Amino acid sequence: MIRNQVELVDSTAPDCQNGISMDLFLHLSIIPAVLIIGVLSFLQRRAKRLGIDYRLPFLDGRFAVVVPLDTIGSLSNRWSYGFAFGAVSSSVLLLFSEGYIPFTVPAWARAIVFLVGALEVGLVYFPFFACLSTPFRTAGAVLGILYSLSWIAVTAWDTFTCPSGKILGKYQKIIVQWPCILSLIFLLGRFVYILVKAVRVHLQLAQEDPEELIGQHQVQHVRRLLRKTPAKSKPLNWFQSRVYEWDPYFKFPNRIIGTAIISLIGLYTMTLADYSLSDVAFDRAESWKNTLKQLVTSCNQTEALGTMIPQLEEFIDVARKSWLATTIFASLNSVAYTFHVLVCYRKHLKRLWRGQKGFIPEKFHNPSSAVSVASITRYSGWQIAFTLWGYLIVHFVHFLFALLFVYVLVLPIKHGRTLNMLINLGIIVLTICLVIALVVVQVTLVQIFFLQDKMSPTDKQKPLALNNRKAFHCFNYFFFFYNVVMGISNCILRLLCSIVAGTWLVSRIDRTIMQRGYEGMDAGYSTWVGMIFADHYHNNPVMVCFCQLLVSTTLERRAASPYSTLSSRPSESPVNSRARRRWMLFYTLLRNPHLILFRKHHLSASSSLEAFSFPQSDAVLQAWVMASQTQSRQAASESPPETAVIPAIPAEDC
Repeated sequence: MIRNQVELVDSTAPDCQNGISMDLFLHLSIIPAVLIIGVLSFLQRRAKRLGIDYRLPFLDGRFAVVVPLDTIGSLSNRWSYGFAFGAVSSSVLLLFSEGYIPFTVPAWARAIVFLVGALEVGLVYFPFFACLSTPFRTAGAVLGILYSLSWIAVTAWDTFTCPSGKILGKYQKIIVQWPCILSLIFLLGRFVYILVKAVRVHLQLAQEDPEELIGQHQVQHVRRLLRKTPAKSKPLNWFQSRVYEWDPYFKFPNRIIGTAIISLIGLYTMTLADYSLSDVAFDRAESWKNTLKQLVTSCNQTEALGTMIPQLEEFIDVARKSWLATTIFASLNSVAYTFHVLVCYRKHLKRLWRGQKGFIPEKFHNPSSAVSVASITRYSGWQIAFTLWGYLIVHFVHFLFALLFVYVLVLPIKHGRTLNMLINLGIIVLTICLVIALVVVQVTLVQIFFLQDKMSPTDKQKPLALNNRKAFHCFNYFFFFYNVVMGISNCILRLLCSIVAGTWLVSRIDRTIMQRGYEGMDAGYSTWVGMIFADHYHNNPVMVCFCQLLVSTTLERRAASPYSTLSSRPSESPVNSRARRRWMLFYTLLRNPHLILFRKHHLSASSSLEAFSFPQSDAVLQAWVMASQTQSRQAASESPPETAVIPAIPAEDC
């Protein structure tokens, strides 16, 4: 299926000659990509000096590492990074094409060739990400505009001059390539915006955005936590209570957005390939059927073979229509899963922020640090692969259910066998109802006859205490034989439900498909848990606000920090500032009494303590007395009693 997708993306009509080969252009794009990376690396300076800087002092710390994007803490340019991933999506499929490499390689070297091809594609698309993340906005915007224009021009020329293909026909390339072209156009507009803003900042017509550890949405989240919960909250509508409730104080990182965009584009391409290839397959089956029919007619075969032809025609027709209908449902199901993963990501992170880990199996409550960080690296690729393969698996399951529905209900009615169908269906439904009824009867009899009465009228249920023990033993004995027979059917039903649920949820990486106790065998779920723990530890709004407060206070720029919005208290008076300093001194000496001996008053204080004749080993008690005498002397000489150290402290400062 993946190779057929590649043919869908890269196939052209044999008579179309526009002079452009996208494979060759991809190979040649390495040269400008390396030049752009070199320019951005030259503009940056390394924070730490290396040995080469002493040997070549004229470098002045240049040629630093260029970071394409921050996948952990950065929340800027999220949609730009997402569309950059969208531009990559079409070229990723080319890695599976045998014609991607201009030379032939032996079979054992294909894995190495795919690795080299992946590195080449990553290097070719590296400038899109690097120009978005570089701190040199003007240079990055100019280089990004030039690189985006070249890709837009070549891709659009190849798409619109040779739009036809072997599978979808006349407008194949336009149908397939429009998400990639749209992503490139969005990136071009983003680079133009960055350039205009950089020019305005240079001309002092606008202010550059301050670099903060904290985002405004995180500040608002913390403020919401500090506020009292309103007595009457606005009721949620149906969409908010059943589907999704918007939270303006939560932002998805660029890694999650990019993964969702590539998954949606991949699903779009997969659906097109699925539809076109299934149509070709059913047409070929029709031709084989016609050939077999002619063979039976010409050779005067038996009547049994003659009756098989109408059944085969009917099966091909039913399968074609069922496959087409389930293609739509499987696509919608996979798209819904993609958005549902975003909802689960937000829900799980919020639970971790509140300290709730009950939704995670106990063995995952303290994941390894290395596993969590590695999960961030694995998540995007695994989520995309799970989504695409999950679409194929879910589509096949839907197809089987559609065939079962048609042959059990639709065809008997169509052929006039409605009564026979109702009889068979009634037998099946009656058997299921009897099994369920007997299970309910067992529970009901136990509830009425074999449990003791409630201890209190307010209890919701009876206590777990047996009554009528002899009758219960007889009841248990006779139902033993029936439960053996019923257990066989329930065992098969359990297996079928497990298979259906497992295949249905195979693309849900946020939910394990293994039984309790075996969650560690689900590598996809382990990746999900490690990833959300890593994001929790790095992006918890409360911890980030605390770190931002420390940084802002240390650098004496609290007024410019977004954290200042958490407090509307005016600036302190000199009296309060002095009281705060005295309180800090008092608290420090109280927790570290040995520091009193190093203060300038310790000599006079030590001489006054000789009359008490404390033992020298009791340093803590001596220090406490020193601090008390020092405070009394300072309070008597500097201020009246009401302005002493402790009473002068405002209530909010305590």
